[in-house]
Amino acid sequence: MRLGVVIPCYDHGRTVAAVVEALAPSALPCLLVDDGSAAETRAVLDALAARHASVTLLRHATNRGKGASLKTGYRAAAAQGLEGVIQLDADGQHDPADVKRFVDAMQAHPGALVLGVPVFDASVPRARLYARQLSRGLVWLACLSRVVPDPLCGFRGIPLAPTLRVLAGVATGERMEFEPELAVRLVWEGVPVVALPTRVVYPPGGLSHFSLARDYPLLASLYVRLALGMLPRAAALRRRARAAR
Repeated sequence: MRLGVVIPCYDHGRTVAAVVEALAPSALPCLLVDDGSAAETRAVLDALAARHASVTLLRHATNRGKGASLKTGYRAAAAQGLEGVIQLDADGQHDPADVKRFVDAMQAHPGALVLGVPVFDASVPRARLYARQLSRGLVWLACLSRVVPDPLCGFRGIPLAPTLRVLAGVATGERMEFEPELAVRLVWEGVPVVALPTRVVYPPGGLSHFSLARDYPLLASLYVRLALGMLPRAAALRRRARAAR
């Protein structure tokens, strides 16, 4: 598979350079998506694109959300002839050294969705852990299985062909709800899932754009929609089970 990296970035000027520099030895095509950052981060991203021939800088004029940034990155990667991408965050939570492990997993399982399964240290906020458990349970309900081990981890390997088919066929979320939604919809499309444990940290003073007031209602609405979408699939499974008896 021809693979690259997608990194969405919104005002992560203090951390994104270290992420990109750590990826440079891999020589993978790197698509940086600037989601309407302020001038300081724009300057950092411009410098990275000028310094590294492997970096393509994509830019939203205004902030549109992480989901919108990932979609921009996926489509640009496909236009470059890539067949899959590894996505990771610009805030320093993910270990760039693990990109090679994601590459190896995608090469070993062409066409699969490779989902990072976070291995947290003591820096993880307890509220995030509890919310994650709830999300896992709701996604398992939507999938009628536990095939998605963690729906919220942003470190993942994306097969572009089925992903672009999903994006062309349904209106998906634009912000933090996009990642769990994409995982579920790819499972519904029959895409196999590979789980890959990866270290995730919460750096001191790290910048998170997750908003309780905005993103929890978006996630709640998503899980209701996914549960409703699961109902006809559950009925189809029951019919197939009866027919097989």
